Amino acid sequence: MRIVSVVGARPQFVKAAVVSRALREAPEISEILVHTGQHYDDGMSQVFFDELDIPAPAVNLGIGSGTHGAQTGAMLAGLEAVLLRERPQWVLVYGDTNSTLAGSLAAAKLHLPVAHVEAGLRSFNRGMPEEINRIVTDHVSDLLFAPTDRAVANLVNEGVPRPRIHQVGDVMYDAVRLFSDRARERSRIVEHLQLTPDRYILCTIHRAENTDRRDLLCAIVAALATIGATIPIVFPVHPRTRKALAREGLDDTPPRLRLIEPLGYLDTLALERQARLIITDSGGMQKEALFHGVPCLTLRTETEWTELVDAGWNRCVAPGEGSDQIVATALQLLRTPKPAAVAPGLYGDGNAAGRIAGVLLEEGRAAAMSSTYSA
Repeated sequence: MRIVSVVGARPQFVKAAVVSRALREAPEISEILVHTGQHYDDGMSQVFFDELDIPAPAVNLGIGSGTHGAQTGAMLAGLEAVLLRERPQWVLVYGDTNSTLAGSLAAAKLHLPVAHVEAGLRSFNRGMPEEINRIVTDHVSDLLFAPTDRAVANLVNEGVPRPRIHQVGDVMYDAVRLFSDRARERSRIVEHLQLTPDRYILCTIHRAENTDRRDLLCAIVAALATIGATIPIVFPVHPRTRKALAREGLDDTPPRLRLIEPLGYLDTLALERQARLIITDSGGMQKEALFHGVPCLTLRTETEWTELVDAGWNRCVAPGEGSDQIVATALQLLRTPKPAAVAPGLYGDGNAAGRIAGVLLEEGRAAAMSSTYSA
């Protein structure tokens, strides 16, 4: 059974690391990994393949950056050619990026079955490009691998047939469990940056709604500068964010707000695990904060991971509320004892990738048997 897996951005590399590992353990499965090139430099791409033992992509489309329409269109054309050549039994897509949308649409147009890992997430904000990507992908998918009860409920409420939905758990929980020991052994980032465990904040900002509006970006930087007077802040800067900071003249920052280059996954895990607080607009890092037992402040109006807010591990503050509100919430989280542990199994048991591989195998065998009988 041939599976074409489509990846293109940092979070997808992490998810593919565990799912591809599970697929390789099944001798009946042959995986063809396709990298769209959405994230393309070494710090955003190659380091993840090296650290996480991801096989080299069979195809790298090398699309690069661009507007949503131009980037997605180029990916569609490139992926269509690959799928016509390979004619896989399944096209596997991850998450909510333009690579996800292009992979699912290219497959659906060719009448190839689509399987979506991390299906059913909803922020209910259609102003987010990611929300459009995930909704469209879910509704053209034949198999929907949902991480949580709430994701399943979202899909059912939208009329997705229940037999297509499989609640498997969260593959990012698999990844944190699998690679945390490796991060402890190999990463020296905390020592290199001369940080004291539990005495610093880790911050990441990359979403277009925060980087492309001057007022919001200014509010975020002003808040970080104020918070940094109390506790050091480490800020690995996404290329989009670095360009935005330079454009707005905001890259001359106070010394306790430490702007560094993007990090690989192992260094990121090490910094997350030993942080006192995480400030981010990343969906994945919100969950990783929980997995490490670290409170999180999300600089967005809403989150697709609403169960984290319900459990008290995550607080959302829209940058449009102003820097004072960001500062007040961050300082409150720094002073407040950590919330109670969330219910066991909220994100599965660390074997989501194995379940995904199992369902794909089962579906492949059923399809082969059906074609044998029909012949």
